[in-house]
Amino acid sequence: MEAGQRDYDLLVIGGGSGGLACAKEAAQLGRKVAVVDYVEPSPQGTRWGLGGTCVNVGCIPKKLMHQAALLGGLIQDAPHYGWEVAQPVPHDWRKMAEAVQNHVKSLNWGHRVQLQDRKVKYFNIKASFVDEHTVCGVAKGGKEILLSADHIIIATGGRPRYPTHIEGALEYGITSDDIFWLKESPGKTLVVGASYVALECAGFLTGIGLDTTVMIRSIPLRGFDQQMSSMVIEHMASHGTQFLRGCAPSRVRRLPDGHLQVTWEDCTTGKEDTGTFDTVLWAIAPHISACLPTTVGHARKQRRYQ
Repeated sequence: MEAGQRDYDLLVIGGGSGGLACAKEAAQLGRKVAVVDYVEPSPQGTRWGLGGTCVNVGCIPKKLMHQAALLGGLIQDAPHYGWEVAQPVPHDWRKMAEAVQNHVKSLNWGHRVQLQDRKVKYFNIKASFVDEHTVCGVAKGGKEILLSADHIIIATGGRPRYPTHIEGALEYGITSDDIFWLKESPGKTLVVGASYVALECAGFLTGIGLDTTVMIRSIPLRGFDQQMSSMVIEHMASHGTQFLRGCAPSRVRRLPDGHLQVTWEDCTTGKEDTGTFDTVLWAIAPHISACLPTTVGHARKQRRYQ
């Protein structure tokens, strides 16, 4: 199909912060634009709406849950300022989660309205390349839709990664794709990893009163200033977060009572140890999405992208 005969001037694959910003700006400059976005459910079945990681499973819900933790700290300080607050004050995860999730859903809707206002066509379908100017989208009923554009931008971002070499990791663990959408409290939680995602999650879990342990294989916040990193760890430890340094998990099993038994190895001594938790949160290096050309005629073999 020749230029000028294609469906759109610009097609954006991915409805996150970058994709939406690009699409809206191009539409504002008079281009005919479409956005293709589809959330592949996490291994635990969690899925969400338009807006990408930041809106749904990143910055927005994280900051709201951190605010819940900060409010808990203020309540503990209140008696020192004359406020008669009966201690301890219980925290209701279900109520917090419902409020956070409803706010996120309102943002999902807001993004759809913004696209509509700017006359950007939104397709909630999977998409894969047919050629350099065409993608094939698969709708909910399995019907294939071909979309063509003069220019196609890939803005698919990344998703958390499971350490599939660890027995039970995929079956029994969750990631940041799931933690913000849990209906019930995660309870006693083991956070595996020392990235900023790991420490942020551990921080608000501790702050709302949950027994939280962070397992660090090597160094925390790799790539960041290590003096500042040490201060972060010390601060978290002083507020109740527990740390297992120099340890790597090797196995996760579900016990008859429903708890998770985690086995890990001390990387220095080689000795094994175990602990029991309600939730294991994997917060290791993310998986970055990639796009490769495919052909239309082999739908089941096609590699599809958000």
